[in-house]
Amino acid sequence: MAQRRMFSLKIIDTDMFLDMPISARLLYYDLSMRADDDGFVGSPKKIQRMIGCSDDDMKLLIAKKFIIPFDTGVCVIRHWRIHNYIQPDRYTPTIYRYEKSMILQDENKSYDLSDTRCIQNVPNLDTQVRLGKVRLELGKDSVGKEKKSNTPTHHSKNFIPPTVEEIKSYCTERKNSVDPERFYDFYTAKGWMVGKNKMKDWKASVRTWERSDNRARISTGNERNNGTHTGKRKEEVPKYGEVF
Repeated sequence: MAQRRMFSLKIIDTDMFLDMPISARLLYYDLSMRADDDGFVGSPKKIQRMIGCSDDDMKLLIAKKFIIPFDTGVCVIRHWRIHNYIQPDRYTPTIYRYEKSMILQDENKSYDLSDTRCIQNVPNLDTQVRLGKVRLELGKDSVGKEKKSNTPTHHSKNFIPPTVEEIKSYCTERKNSVDPERFYDFYTAKGWMVGKNKMKDWKASVRTWERSDNRARISTGNERNNGTHTGKRKEEVPKYGEVF
């Protein structure tokens, strides 16, 4: 395994990365420094405790998708191939072949999950109280068993949560006042669920959030006109199950 690692400004200069606490960023750097030549870390919990970072720092890195955890306790640096290029004569393949078989590399050289089988509640990383779910959701059917019915359910298609940057871009396009980071944090905490169903269209939820904000501003304006404004704006959030 190489003794030197590199970090790309394409990742560590993004708002999503810089908005994290220093402790979470430090944990990311230390995990990356100790990753093998494929970006896998065998003892992330040990590294976390060694540098004095909290469980919340680990949860945040998972929620922001900077690392991908596995039910074996191993994790992988998602943007490893963007950060590092290792020459073939110096490359040592990872020993975590089981975990590596569950990921693929997209056109941007980022790792992503190729299957739903590897993500559970990740007990070894203490992420039961998660800030959000990883991209793919564990299906109700047992591994290796086929569904008995072809009837589609609301879980039949995997919903891919947007990034904060995608939400910002859409809000800018609509010229609305929706706070992208607040929207992202709210639905991430809810597992991207609307009512009892998995969210199918996050843009529709942005529009619902926008209407809610507009109603709040109209209500505040009416209170001022009636002389009943208290100086405080009641914060509204979209109700689950609201028809888009």
